[in-house]
Amino acid sequence: MKPRITVVGSVNMDLVFRTPRMPAIGETMHGHEFRQIPGGKGANQAVAAARQGADVSFVGAVGNDGFGDFSKQCLATEGIELANLATVQGIATGVAGILVDDSGHNSIVLAAGANASVSVTQVEAATASIATAKLLLCQLETPLDSVTRAIQIAHQHKVGVILNPAPAQDLSDELLGLVDYLIVNETEASQLSGTSVIDQASAKLASQQLLKRGVGTVLLTMGEHGVVITTKDSSNFLPAIKVEVVDTTAAGDTFVGALAVGLANGLNIVDASSEAQYTAALTVTKLGAQTSIPHRHEVLEFMHKQKAA
Repeated sequence: MKPRITVVGSVNMDLVFRTPRMPAIGETMHGHEFRQIPGGKGANQAVAAARQGADVSFVGAVGNDGFGDFSKQCLATEGIELANLATVQGIATGVAGILVDDSGHNSIVLAAGANASVSVTQVEAATASIATAKLLLCQLETPLDSVTRAIQIAHQHKVGVILNPAPAQDLSDELLGLVDYLIVNETEASQLSGTSVIDQASAKLASQQLLKRGVGTVLLTMGEHGVVITTKDSSNFLPAIKVEVVDTTAAGDTFVGALAVGLANGLNIVDASSEAQYTAALTVTKLGAQTSIPHRHEVLEFMHKQKAA
């Protein structure tokens, strides 16, 4: 049977510009390409989990507009259950303006739109979906009080909680104490731990500070520099998988979604993280968010080739 994962999160339409480099303030420059690609951290992670073989349910909101209709269609095509995806009148679907330069790095500006309307009431209406899941997966592109309520419901029903606290914001020890797996990048880890993350040593120190705040396991992702995994009993470092980078958009979301599936399938944290790294590495070889997220058979083939090399 497929593992069941419920995602509470955002849905955005990504407006992606390819540029030679990042423009300076006040500068107008010609880009290479423009595309409209479905995205949003919640939706990306849901798609990643679905493509790795999970049965995914989604809790979120879109506007009553073309971007919302297209986003819902894309999620439905992935087989994601959308009974708790609301369509909100009078508010636009969330949008992300993304600049991707020739080195594959990106800069992103968000307009939350309907994502900001995801309420505690809506989350409570999705209690059955959360309570019957193997894992709950959340981020912070929807209101914190709604995310907090979803995590409380999961904890009450002994459902494992994965939190990707992005975009970064301050969180209480009470909330962190309900999180089984906290997945953070250097910026998020620095803000939540009070320790500036610049290398492996500081990454481990920051992770230990987060454990002291109540988190069960910390995964600190450092892009091309790998991931540090810290529990109360151990610390492991996994180097990144080397590939030619086209676009880093959604690499982190893909890692999170794939990790959730690995854990839900019973893998230990190191093996689940390793598979998630291969999945994320494939993502950066293509342009866009959901358009770049690989399917399970692609990941298995890639892992086999990499390990045979």
